[in-house]
Amino acid sequence: MTEALSRVRTETLSRVPEVERPRVGSGAAGTGTTAPDLVPAGPDLVPAGPDVVPAAPVPAAARGTRRRLGPGRAVPFGRLLGPLLLVAVWWAASALHYLDPRILSGPGSVAATAADLIRDGRLQDNVLVSLQRAGLGLLFGVLAGVVLALAAGLSRFGEYLLDGTLQVKRAIPSLAMLPLLILWLGIGEQMKVTVIALGVAVTVYINTYASLTGIDSRYVELAESLDLSRLQFLRRVVVPGSLPGFFVGLRLGVTASWLGLIVVEQINSTSGIGYMMFQAQQYAQSDVIIVGLVAYGIFGFASDAAVRAVERRVLSWRRTLAG
Repeated sequence: MTEALSRVRTETLSRVPEVERPRVGSGAAGTGTTAPDLVPAGPDLVPAGPDVVPAAPVPAAARGTRRRLGPGRAVPFGRLLGPLLLVAVWWAASALHYLDPRILSGPGSVAATAADLIRDGRLQDNVLVSLQRAGLGLLFGVLAGVVLALAAGLSRFGEYLLDGTLQVKRAIPSLAMLPLLILWLGIGEQMKVTVIALGVAVTVYINTYASLTGIDSRYVELAESLDLSRLQFLRRVVVPGSLPGFFVGLRLGVTASWLGLIVVEQINSTSGIGYMMFQAQQYAQSDVIIVGLVAYGIFGFASDAAVRAVERRVLSWRRTLAG
């Protein structure tokens, strides 16, 4: 059996053309020796030896195919798929009577309640008050966060003075400071806006500062060699380098403003979405509570989408996976 296999192998190799190994020169005479071993030639085989590198695989582009590794092309309004799917599941569970209306009202009941609140004008009035509080807190928080990030990122003294303090503040939730802020500022609008602004400022500072200090030092050396002024350095190096981190902080800051708003509007308030929800909780009106939650969700989604749109326009020079 062994002899038969050897005979078949010998006959097969004899039919395959053999490639002679290249001669290796020796000295000035140019004489060389031929390697004693011969390797069958084929589409993927080359002569073996210490001086010969195996053939590299053919790239996919050369074969006429291209492997796509990215997430794919963006679809307009594709981010609405998740919320719409959640609403569909909620609607189906309510229609099949899997949900107790006393605990969680169905979408139809919530839509009818929202229509009644709009007809009475209660929803619009409370929404306007909430938007004003969140807008003021976001504005003051963003301005404070950017100024603090610039002071800490462009100066060693500013970094030593501010960064440690703000890192300690980051570990202390803004809502944990409510008792102290109420003691200092009372329970009026000033306290509510301050709580929102504190949460936004720390978030914007952390991301902007990290992006600012992450700028390659070679750009700073290039600016120094070009003898740029301080203003030119800020405009041409600092601002473009810190914008990606700033927009990340801005998106998180928008979310922080809505989170802070939910809490402060339930503290001795007489208006706002949070006040409306707190009053509904006293009378077990789950449909009104869900209307408030949906309003918060819509505002949060819309504000995040707006920041994304501005980010894509301002940072159009970047090519990222997000598109």
